[in-house]
Amino acid sequence: MDQSASRELAGIAALAARSVGDRLREAFRSRPAVRTKRDFHDPVTEHDRAAEDIIRAVIAAECPDSVIVGEEGGVRRADGGEADAAEEGAVDGRVRWYVDPIDGTANFAAGVPFFCVSVAAAAGDEVVAGVVYDPMREEEFTAGPDGAFLGGRRLRSAGAASDREAMLLTSYPSSRDLAVEGEAALGRFGRLVTSFAAVRRPGSAALKLAHVAAGWSDVAFGMGASPWDVAAGSLLVRRAGGVYIPLGGSVFRVGGYLAHVGGFDLAGSALPEVARLRPAQISG
Repeated sequence: MDQSASRELAGIAALAARSVGDRLREAFRSRPAVRTKRDFHDPVTEHDRAAEDIIRAVIAAECPDSVIVGEEGGVRRADGGEADAAEEGAVDGRVRWYVDPIDGTANFAAGVPFFCVSVAAAAGDEVVAGVVYDPMREEEFTAGPDGAFLGGRRLRSAGAASDREAMLLTSYPSSRDLAVEGEAALGRFGRLVTSFAAVRRPGSAALKLAHVAAGWSDVAFGMGASPWDVAAGSLLVRRAGGVYIPLGGSVFRVGGYLAHVGGFDLAGSALPEVARLRPAQISG
């Protein structure tokens, strides 16, 4: 895809993400009713689906001949028609949009101001544009062919060089990690706590990746992420000069992720052991 087309898609992503800002700010700390999806650790509110509907409408108006892969609404053509599952590669050669209307729903529902809107565009097997929008701070992180930006300021993903200086943002271990790995997960988490200068569990994979892209944190790590959680953030990190590693082999598959600022010594970190990285993943 040429650069002008990617820039246009980045503009549409920003328009779509910002279209729900007012609604989310107004609903914040209203303690909305919460339902659950997979289990009680996976909440959803009326605002998740309503925000996704608004975002889908914006994309349909701006880019009707495309496919939208949303956390709440699944895979559908922007014009409302059915679409095949969109994992890796094109769907009928169309642009694919990966939409998470509220990444960090548990935080949003409880009144913790760490959540965001994530919108990314992909062509073939490549994410070509992405926006992570923090409506509470009015911060818009945008990635496209020209780099990664916060507002009009170019982002540079730079920070700590080693674990003992670094801030790690992680969701590991989740309840699912504990169910699968048992006590071993707690041991791995302990390894991270003792190795890194600081470890935080703020929620919202997309916003964690945006903070790594900005150099506000040094490393982000999680397991079991969906494409809509990480598509935009992965491009932000890479365009800012950081490193993004999809632990499932592709950003378009459900799997883990690891991202770090440029210049971080991954080979000397505790993360390869905890994340069970292959040598090729460590060396890039």
